[in-house]
Amino acid sequence: MADATALGGGEEYLEQVLTTGRTLDSSDVPGIAERYTQILGIGRSTVLLADIQQHQLFPLDGGPPLPIEGTLPGWCYRTGSLRVTEDGGALLAWFPLMDGAERHGVLGVRADSLDATALRRCRMIAGLLGTVIASKRHSSDVYARTTRADTMSLPAEMLRAFLPPRTLATTQVVSTAVLEPAYDLGGDAFDHALAAGALHAAVLDAMGHDLASGLTATVALAACRNARRNGADLPDLVHGIDEALAEWLPDRFATGVFLRLDVATGTLHWSNCGHPPPLLIRDGQVVTDALARTPEPPLGLAATTGLSRTTHTTSLTPGDRLLLYTDGVVEARDAAKELFGLERFADFVIRATAAGEPAPEALRRLIHALLAQQDSRLTDDATIMMVEWQPPPPRNPGRTPRP
Repeated sequence: MADATALGGGEEYLEQVLTTGRTLDSSDVPGIAERYTQILGIGRSTVLLADIQQHQLFPLDGGPPLPIEGTLPGWCYRTGSLRVTEDGGALLAWFPLMDGAERHGVLGVRADSLDATALRRCRMIAGLLGTVIASKRHSSDVYARTTRADTMSLPAEMLRAFLPPRTLATTQVVSTAVLEPAYDLGGDAFDHALAAGALHAAVLDAMGHDLASGLTATVALAACRNARRNGADLPDLVHGIDEALAEWLPDRFATGVFLRLDVATGTLHWSNCGHPPPLLIRDGQVVTDALARTPEPPLGLAATTGLSRTTHTTSLTPGDRLLLYTDGVVEARDAAKELFGLERFADFVIRATAAGEPAPEALRRLIHALLAQQDSRLTDDATIMMVEWQPPPPRNPGRTPRP
């Protein structure tokens, strides 16, 4: 057990790290973890980050990767839970590296012993390092180099610079997404954000599979965020994207679905612009055509035709899950030309969530199943987003307050 002097020294070290005024880099993370655990007398540490496709965990300070499937560090990453095991007479503990609900990797600590205080301190440093990694991922190439197992194309590089974190969550809602092919994207993109008690989410699919497709999706994302951050409601937001594409890329268009979910009440507003309708999963079943409405033209066409977009409204019930996807998901074919299909897609998610898998892990496995069907060679981009509405139950339901 770390004594009071060691604990105080650990706190002083973290204070020094956080208040030096210099810019932390992702390459600093292994050193911070190692120095902190040494001061506390806990043991040695290692930091591993998941690659962009979430197949492997790469040591941030170099060394061979570990597979996420079938390893203890991988189990920690997949479940977001602590795992402790004996290893050569010592204890080896794995802690998830997360920023909120976004998974980055794992922190490994090897020690002769780990009591409750040591475990708590390791969780604290893991939480801090997860935040550091998230905050520096766009200003440091260390993170990008570590998490890439292949060369990225220019269109994919451009699009990924604009994508948000894969997962965000509150106590009431979770939104998570995956996108493939990771290193050769064309025009698929997604966005989600929380503001003023609402979840805003979108999935886009720009025509084509080239740099212009990526540029189309990027302009649509920028127009979406610009309108949202300026306080536009959903109809004005979609109208703004129509106008932006018509003005800047008049020969291009994109399909898209845009959601606004009131996380307190479950009221859902959405607009569908030529895109496959989202699926609603309730009580372990797909609610047939729950969000299917009369098709509307893709984005970029309404501004020139004078079309007025329609915003639809419905109410979710606690536990509902929404699946947004691009046609590359259900149109993927295996060697026998068999479609992956909507039924198989929905059934995979239903089974995974029934087994208690967290939403990000369910989508990770689903996109891997899709890649396996096509021998890792998707002919079109495939994007999947899952939104779970899980409001906490009311306190003391039915109880009469005391006078």
